[in-house]
Amino acid sequence: MTEYLIAFNAEWVPDHAPEELRFKVEAGEALMAEMKEAGVFVFSGGLDDTTTVFAVDASSGTPLFTDGPYAESKEHLGGFAVVDVPDEEAARYWAGRVAVACGWPQEVRRFLQRD
Repeated sequence: MTEYLIAFNAEWVPDHAPEELRFKVEAGEALMAEMKEAGVFVFSGGLDDTTTVFAVDASSGTPLFTDGPYAESKEHLGGFAVVDVPDEEAARYWAGRVAVACGWPQEVRRFLQRD
């Protein structure tokens, strides 16, 4: 089996009324339950934009923690799911299902295979 990241950029998400978002959350939760039942679900999540954001740079040999620099909004991870599937065709199937449930584009990337 191979793990794939199915993710969306927060910039790709248009504004939604609260009831629209509620519907999309319900559709997403139902799909995650289906992924679990199919045995392909690894985990999913999103970033909490209410918490502290910091950067760490150890290029000097000692970790230096700072507030920023921050990624531009177009580079901001909005949410993701990780699936463990037999091949790219299966990854495409689940990514398509996620895109339909959310109603916005998804990007799919395979994780490096390490032995």
